[in-house]
Amino acid sequence: MFLGHYGVAFGTKRAAPRTSLGTLTFAAQFLDELWPVLLLLGVEQVRIVPGLTAANPLDFVSYPISHSLVMAIVWALLIGLAYLVVRRDRRGAWVVGAAVLSHWFLDVLVHRPDLPLWPGGGPLVGLGLWSRVGLSMVLEALIFGGGLLIYLRTTRAADRIGSWGLWSMVAVLVLFFLAAALGPPPPSPRALALSSLGLWLFVPWSWWVDRHRAVVSRHRSRTKR
Repeated sequence: MFLGHYGVAFGTKRAAPRTSLGTLTFAAQFLDELWPVLLLLGVEQVRIVPGLTAANPLDFVSYPISHSLVMAIVWALLIGLAYLVVRRDRRGAWVVGAAVLSHWFLDVLVHRPDLPLWPGGGPLVGLGLWSRVGLSMVLEALIFGGGLLIYLRTTRAADRIGSWGLWSMVAVLVLFFLAAALGPPPPSPRALALSSLGLWLFVPWSWWVDRHRAVVSRHRSRTKR
């Protein structure tokens, strides 16, 4: 899952309008933002196996710290608590924590049975929709598009940056997704990890876009309808 996680970030802005889209993006993609760091440190492992699934050539050999259910819960609690301490926003903290945890459950839909429930062993889960390119792409598009639509209904551009900054980010995300799904496999795990560090760029980009958009009052929105 790639675009779907950003769909969650966009969509949760309605539930936590005081929380920056940058924070929500960081939270929704945190497991994948952490993963390349652990790969480069040799803590987790991946193999590149062209044809492993129709939509993804990655064989996730070991990633219990970034992608086990138990650790996803731990990360969600830690990040949600950190947000609460810094921002004193209980609602936002719950939403941020939920965004972190949502990552694991969205990944279950597309991954092969390679997602561990806890570090150190146990059953591996995954529904394997990556074996069907069309279906997995439609699922990603629906979650991403739905979240983006919610964000557009929750905020409005305060200036030109709030408009073109958002749509340029959307375009880059879609291009990244199509390149990963339809392009050649990465040449090596190290190259994959280095390129995956680029996910961190969308955190400040999202923050910057959100700074140039204003939250639409729900009361005002209902009155207009």
